[in-house]
Amino acid sequence: MLSRLRRIDKPLAGVTVALLVYGLAALYSAGQTDVPTIAATIWQKQLVWIAVGLTALVLVSRVSPRLVEWATPYVYGGILLLLLVTLVVGTGAGTAAGSRSWLAIGGLRVGQPAELAKLAVILMLARWLAARREAPVTLREVLPPGLIVGVPFALVLLQPDLGSAVVFIAILFAMLFWAGTKPSLLVLVASPAIGLILAFSTVAWGIWIAVLCGLLVWWRPYVWEGLAVMAANVAMGIIALPFWKALAPYQQSRLLTFLNPEVDPRKTGWHIIQSKVAIGSGGFLGKGFTHGPQKRLAFLPAQHTDFIFPVVGEELGFVGVLVALALFAALILILLRIARRAPDPYSSLCVFGVAGMLFTHIIENVGMTVKLLPITGIPLPFFSYGGSFLLACSLAVGIALRVAWESRRSGYSES
Repeated sequence: MLSRLRRIDKPLAGVTVALLVYGLAALYSAGQTDVPTIAATIWQKQLVWIAVGLTALVLVSRVSPRLVEWATPYVYGGILLLLLVTLVVGTGAGTAAGSRSWLAIGGLRVGQPAELAKLAVILMLARWLAARREAPVTLREVLPPGLIVGVPFALVLLQPDLGSAVVFIAILFAMLFWAGTKPSLLVLVASPAIGLILAFSTVAWGIWIAVLCGLLVWWRPYVWEGLAVMAANVAMGIIALPFWKALAPYQQSRLLTFLNPEVDPRKTGWHIIQSKVAIGSGGFLGKGFTHGPQKRLAFLPAQHTDFIFPVVGEELGFVGVLVALALFAALILILLRIARRAPDPYSSLCVFGVAGMLFTHIIENVGMTVKLLPITGIPLPFFSYGGSFLLACSLAVGIALRVAWESRRSGYSES
């Protein structure tokens, strides 16, 4: 028992506990307001989820990666089934009240399958890429991993949950990169999405098409691949307007207010305006724990979920934000170290996929609160209230702890 404890990756365990404590303190503060809000006792509910998450973490950390690899197809299939059920009977919440993202029993929301689906996709991608032993080198070879990600991506996008759907794409590119796929191929794979984004400006789209033609001549892919990439980018220019109209009204509002919050300052623009005011007013040391004016007056919306980071900025200032970001940076760097030293490709890919998932959540959540990225309603790991995502993060850390333990055991046996 003592030998097992000595082999636990103490930096990973320590950073995880520190983030859980910091996040719980931020949630407690988010509920201390001068007007009644649903966040008043939310930290107590989060305590329960932390207990559930830590239990899951310990249990998963005791499971062999070989057993996880064997069970991966069943986990992936089960999650797809849950996503299908969610599309049929799911419910919405908050600004996404018209979506179908949560499963509910008797009117009580019990979780978001999309959060666990991210982890299932990581495991399935790792299994497929590890079994190949060679990185995909053509667009045709990228199709199977694209399908692994594409099915849950489509099911989540139909809910609609654009924020979670984007995370699936980030996981795909991160794991393809770690498997050894050339950056040039990744650019070609990503080019239709780039074309879709730039298609809203005729000039920008035209410049992109010209650049893409130059890249195709330089990189010299197979003729059919080059034609397929170009056709996909042209198609994105054609469907840009229908795609925009297909977005839910709240998603359109979020994108418009990203460009100009003043276009709707009392509704969707309110989020980013109040978020910037809260963070900016924090100064170097902040207003003091539990004393943030924007938070206490409940001007800051979703202050216990998507916009909990401004609570930290307002009350603890630059120092508090720096500590939080330093802990997140340490978490990602530790995961990268574990992935690099993993004893087998499957384990390495799993841990790097986890790092990619968490990194995407951190960048998107922090970015949207300071108006660097559009608001997508994505939670901040270990800080935002939510049982499903906290459970997914705990399971992910449990897998990483087991991989680190296996690496240490392998190292000891060789010495």
